[in-house]
Amino acid sequence: MTVSIYAPLAGIVRAIEQVPDAVFAQKIVGDGLAIEPLSDRVVAPFGGKVIAVAPTGHSITLQSDGGVEILIHVGIDTVALGGRGFTPLVSPGEVVATGDALIALDLDHIAGSAPSLVTPILVTTPGAVIRIKADAGPISAGDLFFEVELPADEERQAKGDAQSTAHILATLPAGHGIHARPAARISALARGFDGEVQITCHDRKADAKSVTALLTLGAVAGDQLDIRVIGTDPRAFAVQLAAIVGEGEADDSSAASPLPDEAIAAIPLQAGQLRAVRAAAGLAIGPVFHVAEADVAIAVETGEPGAERQRLAAARARLTQQLTARASDPGTSDAAAAIAHAHIALLDDIALNDKVAELVAGGASAPFAWRQVSRQEEEALRTTGVARLAERAIDLRDIERQLLAELTGTASDAVPGVPKGAIVVADDLPPSFLLDPAHAGIGGIVLSAGGATSHLAILAAASAIPMLVAAGDATAALPQGADIILDADRRLIETAPGAARIAEVRTDLAKRSADAANALALAAQDCVTADGRRIEIFANLASANDARHSVAMGAEGCGLLRTEFIFAEFDTPPSEEWQAGVYADIAAALDGRPLIIRTLDAGGDKPLRCLPFAAEENPALGMRGIRFSMERRDILETQLRAMVRGVPSGQLRIMLPMVVEPGELRDVRALLDDIRRDLGVAAPIDLGAMIETPAAAMIADLIAAEADFLSIGSNDLAQYALAMDRGNPGLSARVDALHPAVLRLIAAAAEGAQKHRRWFGICGGIASDPDAAALLIGLGCQELSSVAGPIPQIKERVRTLDFAACRDLARRACALDSADAVRTLLEEEKR
Repeated sequence: MTVSIYAPLAGIVRAIEQVPDAVFAQKIVGDGLAIEPLSDRVVAPFGGKVIAVAPTGHSITLQSDGGVEILIHVGIDTVALGGRGFTPLVSPGEVVATGDALIALDLDHIAGSAPSLVTPILVTTPGAVIRIKADAGPISAGDLFFEVELPADEERQAKGDAQSTAHILATLPAGHGIHARPAARISALARGFDGEVQITCHDRKADAKSVTALLTLGAVAGDQLDIRVIGTDPRAFAVQLAAIVGEGEADDSSAASPLPDEAIAAIPLQAGQLRAVRAAAGLAIGPVFHVAEADVAIAVETGEPGAERQRLAAARARLTQQLTARASDPGTSDAAAAIAHAHIALLDDIALNDKVAELVAGGASAPFAWRQVSRQEEEALRTTGVARLAERAIDLRDIERQLLAELTGTASDAVPGVPKGAIVVADDLPPSFLLDPAHAGIGGIVLSAGGATSHLAILAAASAIPMLVAAGDATAALPQGADIILDADRRLIETAPGAARIAEVRTDLAKRSADAANALALAAQDCVTADGRRIEIFANLASANDARHSVAMGAEGCGLLRTEFIFAEFDTPPSEEWQAGVYADIAAALDGRPLIIRTLDAGGDKPLRCLPFAAEENPALGMRGIRFSMERRDILETQLRAMVRGVPSGQLRIMLPMVVEPGELRDVRALLDDIRRDLGVAAPIDLGAMIETPAAAMIADLIAAEADFLSIGSNDLAQYALAMDRGNPGLSARVDALHPAVLRLIAAAAEGAQKHRRWFGICGGIASDPDAAALLIGLGCQELSSVAGPIPQIKERVRTLDFAACRDLARRACALDSADAVRTLLEEEKR
């Protein structure tokens, strides 16, 4: 019997032996082909029934009407994504027709997060033989992919050897449960046994010799498997199989993290190494791919003023529409959306547009005028001496290229598609580089110039792309296509690694991937230390998309919602109605989990277009945070009303920034109570204070008498305690919240909170460092609020901790004399 299988995706056909995973390449799961996908839907390759859909949506098993079983596994190691990027459109048991949609894919997200997009499509029916296969190269969904021949049904032959039964129980360890890789290992072992092997889990039974049957078990970490073996000497085989099940995947809970600066400085540079500045952490290996973005050509430098004004207005409108669409696209990350809004603001900049209009009125063409003014603004930013402003110069160049492309009708980016896994080397790159689908899947970025807090760096960190900047002119000599190692954690580029070093790094990368997968599998569980102390792991958020992603990563609530991001895209302060809707969406995305909303923290280094501030000689010590809100009570009252309207009172907690004395809390609580009564909300709402100054830390007991909770803002606390501006390029690396002086202030604040039995947390940058978790808990933190990415590793680390040991670690850290010494201590403790 022959069954035709049609391509479930459009893309490029690859031989199964070319799949970068031995389990698939060696046909342990089954024979077949692979596709590098170019379409965002997986469709049914034949008419039949859905047998299994992975809980994470990354794979699906189908059985044809003729009895052929097919496994479609989208990407490599995509189980580690936890379902992000996959939307299953069918359920097990459903009947489908050829071409029916099965899974919707977010290819950009998957490509940026997984080692490979290549998708194996495999025949898993025992005895089936593939007779015809599609040729390597392009294929469209629905094209003939391969033909499978099934053997005729045969009666099972009676065996002459004596048969007996063995029964054993095994528990799945930490990991992603039985997905494609462990199923393949179990199946390969079972097929080598001359007898029957059956595994039961949750009242579902599977023939262990069938990969697809094992997938239908839906077994996850912690599940108990009932293994039953029938054949000759079944006991020995059952014990062997249980041991394989118990091993799980690689399990080493140590998470890779950046080394302390002191340790970095102690590592001498060797031949073939370059030092650089870390912009996004991580480790990568891949071929060099040099990028040099060319300017858009301007054919004519003069023009008729009226026509050029119309031309410019039309081009700006088109680009604004494109940026707005990008920002509002559900598939756009929050970091990318924020940058799109920032670019819209640059495009609409009044001063820049006025200068352009003057040149156009004098006879300059619109492209020439925009480039002239934009380049002048770039130079002005670069010469300010303020690192953050200098890093925004590339954003002006980015807008210039995009706008001139609209004006001239030429491509804004002459860079060809970058090979997946390549290390991009350039002088500097605009943020739109990482938003281009042609550049998806790159391995890392090395810039000879650039900045560590640029928009490109933000996107790279959000996409887990290792990135080094300020590497110097030596990067220009890196040979195109030569493999290099980008070790952002050690701030190093290895320019000519040998085969042994390459193998070592690949092993390290595989281990990191396995560690992350193990941590993610347990991330949804509550976090409790080894000695039973409950520690809440929350997330810092700016949007509903942030909330959904953080919950998927294991966040137990929101420890900080930054409302200034909500204000950033407006020319006038947003209305109560609009804000309430935003808060309601975020609360719904958290599904009842606690939501701590910080009132507007504007001023200082956080200017807002919709709320112009008067010039201040020292903005960091000026009208910012709660000081500004009390001056503009109309803004504060609108915010508070929107919060109370949008979020259920049992879920809502409100936090005030830059509090320095109890009276500020009393004033806001009186206003909040009036608003609550006016809106008919009877239940009280928790009101807390951020501890961000030495003053607040030293009188935390007095503030705690008025507050329902306290939360450390470690970034500002470090800045004010050390008297170092974190925006100063010469000092920013030294503004370290692990400085013993800052740690002692945190300990003092924790003591003040404990005096009144107040809940005490931390939402600053060090809460996102898994290596700092033990120290922070030892200082008295009961809640850590992190960015989403490290949450699984933080929870994994906390589960290994003993509170008495954490207290001892905190005592030793506070007795040290520098932040580098503290980081070295944490590194030693991790070992």
